[in-house]
Amino acid sequence: MKSIWKGAISFGLVSIPVQLYSATEERGVSFRQVHAEDGGRIRYRRFCELEDREVQYAEITRAYETADGELVVLTPDDLAQLPLPSKKIIDVVGFEEVGHFDPIQFSRAYYVKPVDAAAAKPYVLLREALKRSERVAVVKVALRNREAPALVRVLEEDDVLVLHTMLWPDEVRSAQSVAPDEKVTVRRQELDMVDSLMDALGGYDPDEFTDEYREAVEALVASKEGVEPLPKEERGEERGQVIDLMSALEASVKAAKDKRGGTPRKKAAAKKTAKKAGAAKKSAGKKTAAKKTASKKSAGKKTA
Repeated sequence: MKSIWKGAISFGLVSIPVQLYSATEERGVSFRQVHAEDGGRIRYRRFCELEDREVQYAEITRAYETADGELVVLTPDDLAQLPLPSKKIIDVVGFEEVGHFDPIQFSRAYYVKPVDAAAAKPYVLLREALKRSERVAVVKVALRNREAPALVRVLEEDDVLVLHTMLWPDEVRSAQSVAPDEKVTVRRQELDMVDSLMDALGGYDPDEFTDEYREAVEALVASKEGVEPLPKEERGEERGQVIDLMSALEASVKAAKDKRGGTPRKKAAAKKTAKKAGAAKKSAGKKTAAKKTASKKSAGKKTA
């Protein structure tokens, strides 16, 4: 991993030189735009609206757009002079229980590593203090010229401090009018059924989850490598593509049903039928045994 930030954690008179590493990475599927006729890459160029010409990246600076649409140009020197106390400091402003924060506030996660051996002692001191108190440190930090609240917690399985950047309160949208307006009543039996379903589904096992779409795209690309694109007249109309898609979907549904061994309703019906057959067989067995016993008793009386 490559360090993305270097500074210090500051709380009280203690300063811990640290560096941050991105704790996560997204591995989604990304596509490039190409010309459908020949596969040529589509590129975007930077044009100045006033001069109607392409400009180089070195000629570009930033501007802030005001409410009335006016653009105020800001140079790198202007931005460098802005006061940003947390530019190189992770400033601890307090300590809280982790349950105090709603996960909707969390943004990104970073591993915190001490810069050198001298920083190891205060690093471990903060880590153990957070462990013992079962709290997190609430901090302010500036990453990529954006100041944000954050929290520092202990990742206990690895004994590592993790910094989670958070959104400002005004960046979380209100949830009013999202919940149903109608008054809905649920029965206890319905809740019991949901509880049974949750128990049947079990917990979360990350090894059981894969990005099936990404795997399918990679397999598709692998199958097409080295294959020349079809001429336009052989690609077929949109209607034919829809029919192929529907056929693929129907085949997928059938495969899923075969793998599952039928729908749960059919399984339940089969079990019910088997149960009835077993009960009938058991009842017939009892009747036959009773007849045999009665016959033996009658034969005994005749002999006497």
